[in-house]
Amino acid sequence: MTGARQVDIREVAPRDGLQNEAPVSTEAKLELVAALAATGVGRIEVTSFVSPRAIPALADAELVASHLHRWPDIAFSALVAGIGGVRRALAAGVTRLEYVVSASDGHSLANVGRTSAESVALIGSVAELVHRAGGELEVIVAIAFDCPFDGPTAPHRVAEIAARAVAAGADSLSVADTVGTATPRRVAEVVDLVRAATPAVELGLHLHNTRGQGLANAWSGHLHGIRRFDSAAGGFGGCPFAPGAGGNIATEELVYLFEDSGIATGIDLAATLDAAALAARLLGRSADSNLLRAGGRLHPSSGSRR
Repeated sequence: MTGARQVDIREVAPRDGLQNEAPVSTEAKLELVAALAATGVGRIEVTSFVSPRAIPALADAELVASHLHRWPDIAFSALVAGIGGVRRALAAGVTRLEYVVSASDGHSLANVGRTSAESVALIGSVAELVHRAGGELEVIVAIAFDCPFDGPTAPHRVAEIAARAVAAGADSLSVADTVGTATPRRVAEVVDLVRAATPAVELGLHLHNTRGQGLANAWSGHLHGIRRFDSAAGGFGGCPFAPGAGGNIATEELVYLFEDSGIATGIDLAATLDAAALAARLLGRSADSNLLRAGGRLHPSSGSRR
């Protein structure tokens, strides 16, 4: 399926799905990117330009970026955590960037060695560099619901960071349930507050399925106007600097949910199941995906080859 999209799913398996894993080869990553590109997905978060000492699994960011011309129809993006990463990404030709700001000091210090306020203060400089290169900047507000170090995150804090990000030059926003503690009620509360604070900017959700609430939270977000979602084939992923953080929503399960509800994703489910199976083979372990284990409904358009 490659038709019109009513929701826009960004595939994050090459970045978030791999960052917590033992490093795989660049060739294996490119094999995974090729499989994901074949699903019809329009956007792929392909790597992070961060310290290779902190995230050794993504130490080959520049090398991966040098091959992205093979898929000219895909909007590739990368995550950055500071000015150095922005400069590396732009030099490598990646101009769609996501800059992460933690809503808590505990996670921010563990993740990037800065307080939350210090990360917010850098948004303007990051935006200036990205825009000067003709790129787009998305600010992701991480730890938007709970912090493993500091406890619950106040929803108004998330909305405040979002508003400051837009004022500093962010082109779009995303709210991240980094440790997978959100529930549909809390998602609705945070989404409504952020949308009220930043009504003119597109808002996305980055949800983890650590406690089995990922799909319910995505549905809650959709009911409250969200049309941009992150997910990872096979449900792999997690944050190395957030104890207890588990995998992402599995892309195949998110596609299954939306498509069977009459909401177009533009993504082929059978091809996504193939990509999830490939990710599991490359990582040498089982995927955390019920759909990959059980297969789709028994008709050709639902991924019944599983």
